[in-house]
Amino acid sequence: MTDRYRVLVIAPLLALCAMASGATPRTYANPILYADYSDPDVIRVGRDYYMVASSFHFSPGIPILRSRDLVHWTIVGHVLPRLPFAPEYDMPGPHTLTDAISKPIGGTRYAGGVWAPSIRFHAGRFYVYFATPDEGIFMASAARVDGPWDPPVLVVDQPRLEDPCPFWDDDGTAWLVHSRHGAGPLILHRMSPDGRRVLDTGTIIVEDKARLPVLEGPKLYKRNSYYYILAPFGGVETGAQVALRARKITGPYEQRVVLSQGATALKGPHQGGWVETPSGQGWFVHFNSTGAFGRISYLEPLVWKDDWPVIGAGGQPVAAFAMPDTGSPPTSDALQESDSFSGTRLGPQWEWNHNPDDRRWSLAARPGYLRLVAGSAEHLVTARNTLTQILQGPRARVTARFDASRMRDGQRAGLSLFGVEPSWIGLVRDRVQVRVTMAVKGAETAGPALDRGTIDLRADVGPEQTVRYSYSLNGRSFLPIGDAVPLARFSWWKGSRPALFSFTRGAPGGSVDIDWVMVDHPSPANR
Repeated sequence: MTDRYRVLVIAPLLALCAMASGATPRTYANPILYADYSDPDVIRVGRDYYMVASSFHFSPGIPILRSRDLVHWTIVGHVLPRLPFAPEYDMPGPHTLTDAISKPIGGTRYAGGVWAPSIRFHAGRFYVYFATPDEGIFMASAARVDGPWDPPVLVVDQPRLEDPCPFWDDDGTAWLVHSRHGAGPLILHRMSPDGRRVLDTGTIIVEDKARLPVLEGPKLYKRNSYYYILAPFGGVETGAQVALRARKITGPYEQRVVLSQGATALKGPHQGGWVETPSGQGWFVHFNSTGAFGRISYLEPLVWKDDWPVIGAGGQPVAAFAMPDTGSPPTSDALQESDSFSGTRLGPQWEWNHNPDDRRWSLAARPGYLRLVAGSAEHLVTARNTLTQILQGPRARVTARFDASRMRDGQRAGLSLFGVEPSWIGLVRDRVQVRVTMAVKGAETAGPALDRGTIDLRADVGPEQTVRYSYSLNGRSFLPIGDAVPLARFSWWKGSRPALFSFTRGAPGGSVDIDWVMVDHPSPANR
């Protein structure tokens, strides 16, 4: 048995044995995050590791995750409280979008917003650079990673750019590398030392459409007097990672493929960032596309040979590996999911489908509840104030308790797996009656009338990427409604997301109170 296959076959068995025995795990299994944190970038500051990821049209924007062991992560905040870049981030309409189609997206910014941020720590401050496809390249900075973050500044005033990454050289010179829509070429700018503006129009430093098609997501580093760019190429579904190196930051750059599918089942190991532990271990966090679950995160060992990085097991992804030597023991940190709405602020797991209308939601109107006041909309995807979080797979059960006693005629409220062509279970008030209702791609099917104010709504998600909806009138036994439905497919660059919503067909008004949301991950036998 070769060393490569020892890693791919034996390491997962060791991980399972460690978990079964309850011992401190000596190995980890991929993916480290079965959740849609796409285009991840990662840094270390002291003993802490920080990750940022694309958030697109969701608000607040750019989640920040923290870890001590590189395997277990928790959400510590967001860089952008709101998306201030254009009026469309407030969903003003007029709307051409419906629950049965994915475009045109008129009157919204679905698929816009934050693309592929990079995070760096320089001169005692955190910096995050990101592009929005319609507006340009921006930067925000903060003294503390949990904020407050300064308002974003426009670094490059040009649309249709993507994937920026800053770099401060040993002499203090600042640089910015990025790509263009459609991926490639890689373009390098000089920046002002404070990183707030570029000093030139940019120079193409890498372009090789034959060997490096769809080149994007560059991350710029320096090691042993070489400048390195780690970047994916070949497309999200089936691409690979290339390392580019040069003695001068402006090039010319040599190239070597350093991570690809190889003999594994993991197609397209894509875009990520390199980080080192205090002991000098190298690690690479990247994503892999999974359809409706979005693009989930993997952790690969990275070693150096002849001043070239070698990622994974001889250049292909690992299924499991020895835990990173971070200087900290493995933690029990986890991404936040459930919420009792008992605080004065929403938990950091929540993001609105666009900038919210703050007049139409509250945690204070009824303490211990989230109140959603319905705005006027014809479709779920054009309804403002839809509250979402990232789905964690491969199995998830989301249950929410709704109080429908304040609903008005024409109002809809419920629990969705949100995205393109969404489905939902919820409540529809028609004159004096409220009915349990299921909807798929905008087509509603009415169920039984609700003869009391409170109901529990549930969504069960499975690895086959379907959802089954059910409801309970007593909080114990659940009744199914409808058949299994495919999850909202890969939607405007994001995976399907659990969502709480309320909107009214007609004059706005009416509200729904949500007592709590519980998320768990039952085993197949307990579903």
